[in-house]
Amino acid sequence: MDARLNLFDSPVSAKALKHIIAAGRVFSESTLPTATQELVKLRASQINGCAGCIDMHTKEAAHAGETSVRLNLVAAWREATVFTDAERAALELAEQGTRIADAAGGVPDEVWANAAKHYDEDQLAALVWVIALINAFNRLNVITQQPAGDYQPGLHG
Repeated sequence: MDARLNLFDSPVSAKALKHIIAAGRVFSESTLPTATQELVKLRASQINGCAGCIDMHTKEAAHAGETSVRLNLVAAWREATVFTDAERAALELAEQGTRIADAAGGVPDEVWANAAKHYDEDQLAALVWVIALINAFNRLNVITQQPAGDYQPGLHG
């Protein structure tokens, strides 16, 4: 598969990507656990069918020490016993935030309240931004049909 557009070669796209990638780096300095961030990015990317982001975040998570069992079970996290209650709350928020158009009322209050039980205000802010940014990246990659499979950990960070 060939990409419809090289997002790094287009001057307009490259300039925008520079800013959105920089925004994403902010969260590496937050207290939201890296494992949680990668699991959320992976789950949203699975929902959106973004092969490039699934490739990237599976490899980044594994490189950071995530187990193959947990990575393989992200898609079925509700039935899996390998995630903490906090991770489960983050995955639920990620799903609801990704599928926002599927619910007339947006993210349900009980989903937000559950996440708020496990994360402080700064962590919640980071979590919301991680969800929003991965959805933006997913849409860029899916619209332009970015190929997947050759990502190397650390390539964009």
